[in-house]
Amino acid sequence: MDSDLFKVGVVGAGQMGRGIAQVAAQSGFPVTLSDVDLATAQAGVERIVASLEKLVAKEKISASDKEATLARLTPIGEAAEHKGAAIVIEAATENEALKAKIFKGLDEALDPDTLLATNTSSISITRLAGLTNRADKVIGMHFMNPVPVMKLVEVIRGIGTSDAAYELTRKLAETMGKTVVTSNDYPGFIVNRILMPMINEAVFTLMEGVASAEDIDSAMKLGTNQPMGPLVLADFIGLDTCLAIMEVLHEGMGDSKYRPCPLLRRMVDAGRLGRKVGQGFHSY
Repeated sequence: MDSDLFKVGVVGAGQMGRGIAQVAAQSGFPVTLSDVDLATAQAGVERIVASLEKLVAKEKISASDKEATLARLTPIGEAAEHKGAAIVIEAATENEALKAKIFKGLDEALDPDTLLATNTSSISITRLAGLTNRADKVIGMHFMNPVPVMKLVEVIRGIGTSDAAYELTRKLAETMGKTVVTSNDYPGFIVNRILMPMINEAVFTLMEGVASAEDIDSAMKLGTNQPMGPLVLADFIGLDTCLAIMEVLHEGMGDSKYRPCPLLRRMVDAGRLGRKVGQGFHSY
């Protein structure tokens, strides 16, 4: 193995965490994957097995590639078992209290030179870093969903993030085949600062009866050459995640233009969270 392929830890065996762990392992990095317990982490690895088997069936990778990738993946049950990792990437739900708890635990459990990255799509890197004793080694590493397909990674520097931490994170992303864009630590960073207000305005357009969900999506897809309409995209992202990001933007910027649409909040309250539950602005 290339000596530059350092150990990578991933916290969170959900869709994003699994994707990050899979791509890192496919790129040659040894990976530890943790969640609330070992069984959940093991279940995440089983989902990765299924994902790799699909790639073998489509002849995107060979059977030996699959086995080599799986040999680099180790499910673990405790944060301390990430010891030896050069970087640990947190990929939990977009909830600041949860991420804060994870960061405090990682900071206590891991070697002081381990970098801590968060896959947050909007939460302040500087604020999370302030909960640790290694603010210079805390950074944002925002992957796009689905991780194995999407080429972009936003790398976000907190106020205290060191150049060394940035360079290692950039190197990891590029070795994983990703294109890196760099953002300073402001609410929403680059992608969601621009994307979420567009989605929110599409929800206002629906709420105010300007057009149907189908016509809004068709208009934006065909009129602006987007691969999918904003309401379909919101369903794909998860309406709860969209609402959480809009709330971060609204609170962080203090500007009424980021006010979450009341209909978006109602949909979340009703449990109509999008594709993952089969019902959002569209049915699945």
